[in-house]
Amino acid sequence: MAKSSSARSSSRIALWLLLIIGIAIAATLYAYRAPISGYADVGTSYAARVACSCRFVAGRTLEDCEKDKLGGMELVTLSDDAEGKSVTARFPFVTSNTATYREGYGCVLEEWES
Repeated sequence: MAKSSSARSSSRIALWLLLIIGIAIAATLYAYRAPISGYADVGTSYAARVACSCRFVAGRTLEDCEKDKLGGMELVTLSDDAEGKSVTARFPFVTSNTATYREGYGCVLEEWES
């Protein structure tokens, strides 16, 4: 019976350690959420506007416009809406921004919601 009590004690210790590690990871992600979110908003806004101009002002394909992304923006994905003349840039699980072509104004970002 001593083994079974020892095994239970070890599994409880392991469970508490996992819980503490999980809380530490969550706290770290929460602490860095604001800077990551800010950089992601700026990056997706930039990518959406540049890709929209590339796509609907220069008349290039979205695949060709992907080449214009800056280094470090590999996680930003682009999608276009040809009918709505807009491009949306997404940073996974964080944010997305859309730029729409408007005659006489070029590509304009949609308003940010804070």
